[in-house]
Amino acid sequence: MENDAPAEIVAISSQVVRGSVGNRAVVFSLEATGHPVLSLPTVILSWHPGHGPSTRCAIDDDAFLKILEDIARSERASSIRAVITGYFASPSQAGATAEFVARLKARNPGLLYLCDPVIGDEDRLYVSDAIAEVVRDQLIPIADIATPNRFELGWLAGAPLDSNAQALEAALSLGPRRVLVTSAVAMMAGGTGNLLLTERHALLAEHRLVDNAPKGLGDLTAALFLSRLIKGDSDERALQMATASVFEILARAVKRGSQDLMLAEDHHSFSTPMAMVQMRHLLHPARKRTS
Repeated sequence: MENDAPAEIVAISSQVVRGSVGNRAVVFSLEATGHPVLSLPTVILSWHPGHGPSTRCAIDDDAFLKILEDIARSERASSIRAVITGYFASPSQAGATAEFVARLKARNPGLLYLCDPVIGDEDRLYVSDAIAEVVRDQLIPIADIATPNRFELGWLAGAPLDSNAQALEAALSLGPRRVLVTSAVAMMAGGTGNLLLTERHALLAEHRLVDNAPKGLGDLTAALFLSRLIKGDSDERALQMATASVFEILARAVKRGSQDLMLAEDHHSFSTPMAMVQMRHLLHPARKRTS
């Protein structure tokens, strides 16, 4: 999907007033890497709930739908080359987004849709079953790229995932051409990583585990991976460089004692990360079935 013109991207997710999660992380990183972004919040919060109680203002379902309709019928809709979605505040928002993406794809079959199914973590859903089911049944089937964490992939596939082999099987059954699984099972001691399954490759990018990590790592990983694919990087390089960027930004934030990722200070890591990432080629589950 290489092109000289900047790729216009629609970003749909939560918005915080303070912090670097949801669309705050997605939009900043995409714009910093050269992409014009149309940013649509699903809900506005003072800060991430993990930082304490805050006011929550969900965007009205009808207003949300009308904004999507405005974008889809605008003269500039043909310049949209990608859509990235994250957290939804209602089933209606998720359903309307599925229709919106399908409408854009009908107009531009080359459009990339990345679904980051922000539905849960640490062995529990933090959205309603109704929202999670719309993500599973309507958004994942039309996604070109999905970026679940390991718990989310297990929930979507209907099975617990205790190994990367199980995660790869689940990713293969999920449907999208690329499935990037964050918080994958590490092969190196004291590590963590991202697992990527494509039609041709099963790849694991690993780095050392950093304790007390700020929130927003999944949002940042999804956005940087998408940016690199749009700019023409191979799957392997996109995985390696996005993982290195996120690890570097994470490590620096923790070293400074920050509760949040410090994207403004560390934006240079988006394009030129220096962190070391261990890359491994794993057995592709489709080839395992035919061997």
